[in-house]
Amino acid sequence: MSPRAQSRGLYHYNKENPSFMLGFFYDKNFIFEKKQMEKLSFDKSRILGFSDAVFSIAMTLLVLEVAVPSYTILNKSGIWAVLAERIPNFIGFVVSFFVTAFYWIDYMKITKYLTSFNPKLLWINIFLLFFVVLLPFSTAFYVNGINFVGPFVFYSINLSLIALMILFMILAVAKKERGQTGLDKLHRNWEASRMLNTVIVWLLAGVLAFFTIEIARFIFILIFILNPFIDRYYRNKVAKEQVK
Repeated sequence: MSPRAQSRGLYHYNKENPSFMLGFFYDKNFIFEKKQMEKLSFDKSRILGFSDAVFSIAMTLLVLEVAVPSYTILNKSGIWAVLAERIPNFIGFVVSFFVTAFYWIDYMKITKYLTSFNPKLLWINIFLLFFVVLLPFSTAFYVNGINFVGPFVFYSINLSLIALMILFMILAVAKKERGQTGLDKLHRNWEASRMLNTVIVWLLAGVLAFFTIEIARFIFILIFILNPFIDRYYRNKVAKEQVK
């Protein structure tokens, strides 16, 4: 055992049998430092400004995967033939752009309830941005391998993980603010249900691709079909709560 581990109190051994580890424990200093870390807060405006920039750059990079044809190609094949060849690229761009836009809207909705970022929320935000930045690559990977299952599964997992990070953020914000900023239990469940629906649908698309990729490509439409039903259910619950 390292002296650092000993000084931090990370391990505890039986005195009669030093080779037998009883388990992990934290000493008082470590608990104190952990609590101090939990009390740290980070400026909301700086983080949101940075995050908005990452979202916008990622969404802009999506269009770069639609290659601009040269004059020679246009003259040889014709405009309509060239555009027809790029239909998969345009589909990938449109789907990824608008899905990312919806993620950004949900991100703005949940962060309006947040007063400041603590370390936990900061790291959730970092992982969220990581998967957002990965999206231009996964979109290009999917479009260039349009007839293969693997690239689409990778693309679906990427979109699912973005939704999962936003779901984690919803739960973390609700836990931190404790309903004091307007995100009560009912509205937390409402936002979380919408995002959980997105996670499940994209995972379903990835699994379904192994059986029929033609149908899997259009499964994401379920997000926009099911979300209105989720909204209706929670609107009714909110109305009942207001009557009480």
